[in-house]
Amino acid sequence: MNHNLFALFQTRFPRDLDRHFLETPEGRTLSYRGLEHQSACLQRVLKEQGIAPGDRVVVQIEKSPLALALYLACLRCGAVYVPLNTAYTPRELAYFLADAAPQVLVVRPEAVDELASAVAAAGVAQVLTLDADGNGSLATLADAGSPDHSVAIRNRHHLAAILYTSGTTGRSKGAMLTHDNLASNALALHRTWGFVPQDVLIHALPIFHVHGLFVATHCMLLNGSGMFFLPSFDADTIIDMFPRATVLMGVPTFYTRLLQHPQLTAARCAHMRLFIAGSAPLLPDTFKAFEQRTGQRILERYGMTEAGMITSNPLEGERVPGTVGFPLPGVEVRVCDRDGNRVIDAVGILEVRGPNLFKGYWRMPDKMATEFRADGFFITGDLATIDTHGRVAIIGRAKDLIISGGYNVYPKEVENAIDGIAGVDESAVIGLQHADLGEAVAAVVTLQPGADLDEAGLISRLQGKLARFKQPKKVIFVDTLPRNAMGKVQKNELRARFAHIRFET
Repeated sequence: MNHNLFALFQTRFPRDLDRHFLETPEGRTLSYRGLEHQSACLQRVLKEQGIAPGDRVVVQIEKSPLALALYLACLRCGAVYVPLNTAYTPRELAYFLADAAPQVLVVRPEAVDELASAVAAAGVAQVLTLDADGNGSLATLADAGSPDHSVAIRNRHHLAAILYTSGTTGRSKGAMLTHDNLASNALALHRTWGFVPQDVLIHALPIFHVHGLFVATHCMLLNGSGMFFLPSFDADTIIDMFPRATVLMGVPTFYTRLLQHPQLTAARCAHMRLFIAGSAPLLPDTFKAFEQRTGQRILERYGMTEAGMITSNPLEGERVPGTVGFPLPGVEVRVCDRDGNRVIDAVGILEVRGPNLFKGYWRMPDKMATEFRADGFFITGDLATIDTHGRVAIIGRAKDLIISGGYNVYPKEVENAIDGIAGVDESAVIGLQHADLGEAVAAVVTLQPGADLDEAGLISRLQGKLARFKQPKKVIFVDTLPRNAMGKVQKNELRARFAHIRFET
């Protein structure tokens, strides 16, 4: 049996291959027949460039239909797809090229010259180009010959992709994901979220990340139905698409921006059956406001690069704000202390095991011993609780835990209290160096327009809500919080920016 992920997708293609797979805001369409043809032509190009099963293809290009076909071409020829954030600089890209050692690099045409030295140093054999409009040497070569419709034989454990972690705490690590990792996760999500043939997805996520590349795209390929394929988030465009779509997958920022749009109403959303949020925590206030405006409850889920999706709030049943639901079918989770002892009814580090769990870190075999337990559970580094019903709530990152005067302070708890204060838009709680306490709690806060709130006023409103040791010793007001491409607040950047602050003992 061929366990190539593309072979699984082929079994789910619609009987009518002329059915639309995607449509762009400009009205351009790509059918399943076209997708099959494009990926076959691109497969031929990759083979002509010397790609063999197991070779890496590093890709740093803008989102486009042809970029998605390139990913499928890599799957079908057995190559290992390595997508990179389009915001990475040439210096950062040099590290990834040296580490991944690809046979082929695909970049934007304008990036070729500035990457020349990095390409030479890494010994990359071939450099191809592709832009957001589908132009470049890769497209030219694809149009110049016949398609190769073959699908390489792969077993469950062969690599399909390497996705690099963000690298916010040191050297970026390449998570090795197998065909079985991706297939098992996609099948579990397709079933858990109740996809039906009539579903149409609004795809406004980047495709260099698990959320947009795997979760969104794989669900639709398994469903054999179509999606609106947007280059990026645009509230006007998305709201216009609601009457013709049924599912939206987005980061919390999508929903806060949609709530600012005057046309977001229950009537406008009547055709939509499911709103999904992930990649960053969804504020309970956003959850409640969205339900009040639309009559629909956002389904929040939880995942990470190393395991795809891990938990989800239920399709049918209570979706509890501030929680990420239950483990997906076949996935096990537990909460442990730092020594691996299971804890009950307390905050601990979430550990996970299942067929979705990655094979390890590329060229870092030593990490297997430090980040996996002997029984195969992966230590996620996320602080969590699991209630008596098995429902998971993510409290924050273990690295974000603040130890102030010997007491543990969980930033999420403080953030929830601050975000509930009238006039506060959003907060990020960090620990800053304190000569006496070790660390002091500091809150970085954005305010709603017109809010009249100062440091003393905010802290006074936390009295009676939080123990004294949890209350911020400093409140810093900013216009915006720094975020990565998936909407996660970059607390490491905040810690660096405000490291100069000194506290009186």
